[in-house]
Amino acid sequence: MIASAILKVGSRLNEIFMRLLAWREKHIKEKTFVIILALMVGVFGGFAALVLKWLIHTISSLLTSHVVVNGGNYIYLLLPLAGILITSIYVKYIVHDNISHGVTRVLYALSQNKSRLKRHNMYTSVIASSMTIGFGGSVGAEGPIVYTGAAIGSNLGRLFRMSPRILMILVGCGAAAGIAGIFKAPIAGMLFTLEVLMIDLTTVSVMPLLIASITAATVAYAFTGYDVEFFFVQSEPFMTWKIPYAILLGLFLGFVSLYFTRSMNMMENMFRRFHSPWAKIAIGGSILAMLVFFFPPLYGEGYSSIMGLLDGNTGSIVNNSVFYADRDNPWWIMGFIAALVLLKTFATSATNGGGGVGGTFAPSLFVGCMAGFLFAYGLNYFFDLGLSAKNFALMGMAGVMSGVMHAPLMGIFLTAELTGGYDLFLPLLIVSTISYGTIKFFEPYSIYTMRLAREGKLLTHHKDKAVLTLLKMDSVIETDFVSVSPDMDLRAMVGAISRSSRNLFPVLTPDNRLMGVVILDEIRNIMFRPDLYKTMFVNQFMSMPPARVELGQSMEQVMKTFDSTGAWNLPVVDTEGHYVGFVSKSKIFNSYRRVLRHYSED
Repeated sequence: MIASAILKVGSRLNEIFMRLLAWREKHIKEKTFVIILALMVGVFGGFAALVLKWLIHTISSLLTSHVVVNGGNYIYLLLPLAGILITSIYVKYIVHDNISHGVTRVLYALSQNKSRLKRHNMYTSVIASSMTIGFGGSVGAEGPIVYTGAAIGSNLGRLFRMSPRILMILVGCGAAAGIAGIFKAPIAGMLFTLEVLMIDLTTVSVMPLLIASITAATVAYAFTGYDVEFFFVQSEPFMTWKIPYAILLGLFLGFVSLYFTRSMNMMENMFRRFHSPWAKIAIGGSILAMLVFFFPPLYGEGYSSIMGLLDGNTGSIVNNSVFYADRDNPWWIMGFIAALVLLKTFATSATNGGGGVGGTFAPSLFVGCMAGFLFAYGLNYFFDLGLSAKNFALMGMAGVMSGVMHAPLMGIFLTAELTGGYDLFLPLLIVSTISYGTIKFFEPYSIYTMRLAREGKLLTHHKDKAVLTLLKMDSVIETDFVSVSPDMDLRAMVGAISRSSRNLFPVLTPDNRLMGVVILDEIRNIMFRPDLYKTMFVNQFMSMPPARVELGQSMEQVMKTFDSTGAWNLPVVDTEGHYVGFVSKSKIFNSYRRVLRHYSED
């Protein structure tokens, strides 16, 4: 009886919802409704960011409330390992899905999964990352909140039966809302969507992105006040004579960004070789615990260390550590900060590789702040230049974020919005641009996009490449070709021609391997000669195709093959050489025009 009543209620609710959808389609234009959905995404994304920050702060405060400032704390040898273990168990036995590398997964959903993200992604990353970071995982909350916000946008759009083109915009709105809500940075939220997720800024997308970002930031301001994330007071103005040092800092940070990116990839590849999740937990947790014990600023996001340097409290960087007694020694301070710059990537990689859940936003901000501060502090110590170390720390945050994420505009505006350091806008521009240009020379893709770019699965602002990325090989393979065998005589070949509407015939072995092709135009001169019907065989007049296309290749690779061979049709085989079908230029061009019209509507 109860089950029957629940089914009736569910059926009734579904009927009401379908009527609501029909009413919406009749009375509310799509553009107007997208604005409404963007507002909803902004509200939900803002609250998700608040919940995540509250959880991280609460867990961290409870666990570290008894640590001593003036010495080492052995609890740091336990907490990070425990956090990775708890997170791994939660992900493996409750979530049953891989939720790490959130930004990369959002990029994959945009390019390969029609902007669809699973329902559980609206909350599982929040729970997992709060446990990871709260227990000391050396990662950031921004990647998980981007994943969460994007999932909110995707699922809300799917609930209201929106098209893939609108879903893409709503995913961007959710990501922008996540960044705007957690940093109180609406401009940076929108720029993240444009530069990192590479969603085009069109007349259709600009308003939803702005509304989602502003709404999420408003929610954050309403509940946490109007203070910036990192309070910063510029005590020394940036003078023209310091511009050469800003240029040098930009070059330095470009190489720091390159080191950050490549060392992260190296560590990820190392952890990928371990097949046992327990081995990953043990190794990753142990590495992280040892690093955090000796260098406590690596605990969690490291924002308290950033705030200490921006406040001018240099000695606070060695708080809670075994090096506390040397807090007034400039050599120890420089060595300690240099170690933080070098080791942060290993702590972050150990956290994620061991099974934790977190992003690289906070690590890049942390490394940038430390590198910028070290640059100015060292020059002041050796050459007495009088540079403002905290100003250069701020510039360092923008520079490394711009380089690591290949997003100079977001790096500039995020740093300014995080700290209120708008008076340093010119040096922020200089440092971010040069850092980005430096790493771009060595790494064409950001830390988020390089893996997808290698696989040809990355959506970019390049319209042709973007459309080809959205095209799927399965949608353009044609299978209505009559196949023939190599030992078939000419009479049987003519019979096959009479049954086919195509002028191309794949020649297959008994185990379905492609041996060659028969082209109608090439046998037209013999097919009407009965005297050859029993003496000519397919293996005598078949030809080899100019190239073969393998399943799994990107459409961009397929088009390059067409261009290099000049062919109009190419056979498709699987990795073992078994015949699948053919792809033709005409079918690809038709699909290309359809997708281009669909995703370019304004």
